[in-house]
Amino acid sequence: MRLRVLDEERREEVREPYVVRLWGWTLERYLEEAPENAFCEFARGEVIMYSPVSAEHQDLVGFLLWLLKGYCEAKGWGRVLTGPAAIRILPDVIREPDIFVFPPQEAPKVKGTPIEAKPCLVVEVTSPWTRAIDLGEKARDYEQAQIPEYWVVDREEGRVLAHTLTEKGYKVKALKGGRLESRAVPGFWIDVGWLFQDPLPPASECLREMLRGEQP
Repeated sequence: MRLRVLDEERREEVREPYVVRLWGWTLERYLEEAPENAFCEFARGEVIMYSPVSAEHQDLVGFLLWLLKGYCEAKGWGRVLTGPAAIRILPDVIREPDIFVFPPQEAPKVKGTPIEAKPCLVVEVTSPWTRAIDLGEKARDYEQAQIPEYWVVDREEGRVLAHTLTEKGYKVKALKGGRLESRAVPGFWIDVGWLFQDPLPPASECLREMLRGEQP
């Protein structure tokens, strides 16, 4: 599938950030036509396509990916991937999270597209045009899929919303600083303040601090 978003009045390609939603698709058509080099999700008969993200967004995703991947490799635990990579969250929902972590028992199932393994931790970094989706419908999908932990890095509010699965659904904790410990990835933690520094701190130094287990 090739898609160009055009301003009908000016007859030129839209340069501003956008979210395009296309109704009436089947899962089979999505799997056959969805582009591999762009974020393109499928949810209950609808294709959702996102404009390219900012450099700041990618810097933050890269920083978190370095920490999670480095930590899991050092501990010999699980597997960490980043988008765009399609994962079947529910039978009729395929998402492409910014970062997702699979526990050791699910790691051998991580292959092909869409990925059929179940992550234990999903991380989304919001942009102004995706914030409502990340905090709303994606949170509901991940909760319904019984994903143990979902972190939303809310750049607009300068906070992380940590969703932890309970018997009654997700319990949400908002943090603007301090230590956030993962319940899904044993021993993994971050200092929330790292995420909102400008520039971001050196990821290698943060990883060494994490592996030493020192308080931030």
